[in-house]
Amino acid sequence: MPNRDSTSIGGRNEGFETTHWTEIVRAREADGTARDRAVASILGQYWKPVYCYLRRKGYGNEKAKDLTQGFFCDIVLERKLIERADREKGKFRTFLLTALNHYAISLSRAERAEKRMPRNGLIALDGADSAVPEPRDDTTPQEAFQCAWAASLLGDVLKELEAGCRADGLAKHWEVFHATVVQPILDGEKSPPLRRLCGRFGIESETKAYNMSVTVKRRFQAGLARRVRRYVNSDSEVQEEIREMMAALAKRPRA
Repeated sequence: MPNRDSTSIGGRNEGFETTHWTEIVRAREADGTARDRAVASILGQYWKPVYCYLRRKGYGNEKAKDLTQGFFCDIVLERKLIERADREKGKFRTFLLTALNHYAISLSRAERAEKRMPRNGLIALDGADSAVPEPRDDTTPQEAFQCAWAASLLGDVLKELEAGCRADGLAKHWEVFHATVVQPILDGEKSPPLRRLCGRFGIESETKAYNMSVTVKRRFQAGLARRVRRYVNSDSEVQEEIREMMAALAKRPRA
């Protein structure tokens, strides 16, 4: 029987555009609808990390949602944080977290932000308490931010991967990959024996099950690298970013 593949989920780098920074440039340089869409996309990517940071600061669900809206209104938009971002000085995520640290120091900012807040807020946060898992008790607010960002990005990659597998007639391949790679990482446990999966999914041999998992894992590595590449400045930074993601996910609560 072949040796089981490692559950590390990096992969080789691939060349593609840094679309995340393209969105940031569009948000500060485009006009009208194009700018609004770019801003909405950026806020949509980062509200969960900001919300989790504030929850870890000790705020309840509703207060954390109010402060999340306040941060995006008062700091990101009013103080033109997007316009001041510089890719040569590092990741936008780090820049955003630094601003969030400063924002959390003075709660009076949030009170002022609430007075300027659009009636329905800037972004939809309904159900935030159920959509985002509580951080572990030993995590810092900064770690909660990074964990939520990594979990959101990973979730998007996995949804895209599952949809692609099912569309290509590889639904069973996906299930085997999820059981042998994804679930063990999320739960912090060992992969189940291949013979158990063969019985569960009606697969004729452990070798077949192993190969099915590897097929999807290769797709996953490519998809993860493509998504991560949007947030860094070069291909050489992709693997380091993925390692940071895995370290951040280690701080998430176990199922």
